[in-house]
Formats: sequence, C-alpha cells, structure tokens
Amino acid sequence: MRSARWLIAVVLTGAVVMTLSSPAAAKCEPEKAGANYPNLVGKKIKIAVDPSTPPYTIRDPNDFEKIVGFDADFARAVFRCVGLQLEFVSGAWSGLLPSVIAGQNDAMWSNLYYTAERAKQVDYVVYMQAGTGALVQKGNPKKLKSMDDTCGVRAAAGLGTVEEAAFRDQSKKCVATGKPEIPQVSYPDVAGGVRLVQNDRADVMLTDLALVDQLARDNPTAFERGFAVMTGFKVGVAIKKGREDLLKALGTGLKEMQADGTQRELLKRYGLDPTLQITSETLRN
Repeated sequence: MRSARWLIAVVLTGAVVMTLSSPAAAKCEPEKAGANYPNLVGKKIKIAVDPSTPPYTIRDPNDFEKIVGFDADFARAVFRCVGLQLEFVSGAWSGLLPSVIAGQNDAMWSNLYYTAERAKQVDYVVYMQAGTGALVQKGNPKKLKSMDDTCGVRAAAGLGTVEEAAFRDQSKKCVATGKPEIPQVSYPDVAGGVRLVQNDRADVMLTDLALVDQLARDNPTAFERGFAVMTGFKVGVAIKKGREDLLKALGTGLKEMQADGTQRELLKRYGLDPTLQITSETLRN
C-alpha cells in the first residue's frame, strides 16, 4: 500500500506540475557573487518550505524529493541571479518560521505573510500581495458567502496564521451580536486542514486565496471556494535577523527578477494573478 504522504501529495497536486525554463537575466551578475557576498559563496542556503501548499510549493509527483511550484521556481531564479546555492528544507508550515528564528534554517520562502509582530523576530523581503479564501466541500453545504456566515460553523485555520486570528476576531463579533461562537480547530500544515474539510470534521478552512482556488481546481468534485476576502497582506521571504548578507542578496535578486519579468511569468504559469506582484522592498521592525 502506498504511503499516506504519497496520497496527500496526489490530492494536493492533482498530478499536474508546471516547470519554468531558465529566463534570460540581463542584469544578473552571478559571476560576481564572490565579491558581492563573500560570506555566502560556496554554501548552501537552507530555505524552509511546506511542500503541501500548491501552487506555491509542492512535491513533484514524479520525484518525491523534488520541490516545485511558484515559490520554489522563483527562489531558484533569484539564487541563480545572484550566483548562490540553495537547499530546500521541508516541514510543516507552522514550524518553518520558528526554525528560522532558531537558526536551524536561513530563510522561510513558503507563502508567508508579513506582520509587524513577526517582523520583530525576522526581517522580510516582500514581493507580492495576497487575498484569503474559504475552502468548503463541493456544493458549499453551509452556504458560506462571507465571514459573517461563519458564526456557529466548524472552522479550520493554520496554527499561528493570520486566518486563525481572523476566526477568533469573528467569533467575538458573533457572540457580541447574539450569535453562536465559532468552534475552531488549528492544523500544523495545509494537508491537515484539507483533510479536516474533506472528512467533514470542519465546515470551512481559511487560507491563502490562490491556494484555495488551486485546491478547488485540482479536486473539482471535492472542494470549491466559498468566499474570498481581499486582505492586502504582503507576502515575502523571512530571514533570520542579523543576516545582512543574505538580506542584501535576496533583495537584489528579487528586484532583478521583477525587472526582467520573471516573477510575472511565473505567476501566470502557476495560475496566479500577475497583478498580485508588488514592488520588492525590505521590511524590518
């Protein structure tokens, strides 16, 4: 019998993987990496990712050890541009940022939203904005059309995410207006949240909008999008504080990949709206 990990990978990817050929990078200077980033040359920078978050980072169904997706391809392009090496380190989403803060990994590049609270512990280079989507079973049995409809329904959100906080805030609003609170369950990774909805242990899962739409496309008889909330959250790479060399390298590479159109091309190839791109910038707190 095949492993549970294999089954999760198939459910989440729909066995469809997109790849990107190496783009021309007229302004990139990988040959100058030694002069620009002497402390990083010859080292593999550890990038923490959750490989169960299509279309951002997923496992290639033809090679379980290979990580593909928008974030993965984008990271590879940026590192090629600045002439540095990377190594993807997989884990449950909720444990990725703590691993960077603790110094076990160098950066988290896995659909991470910027918040001022998180920026107290890590530095960011942001490159796009995001919306939030509600994943429900096919047919939307609870008829959820907005957050106001979630009072009293079983809700699932990622541990430590902005969506988890959103459900807590909404639950308080429900109680204040005489409606039932929202019973909430947290999950450590997206695969766990999907199983909660799929197995009727949760009525709605709140997560990244593009991820919800991808899951619905890959599993059209199982899921659909209930509603969307345009939050305007910024998405970026989180880097351990004090890593000025790496922060400089990523900031430079991201700007070049935006300038030559690589990011927009990747967004289109992975079914994401190119208008989600925002001008890359470094954010600290």
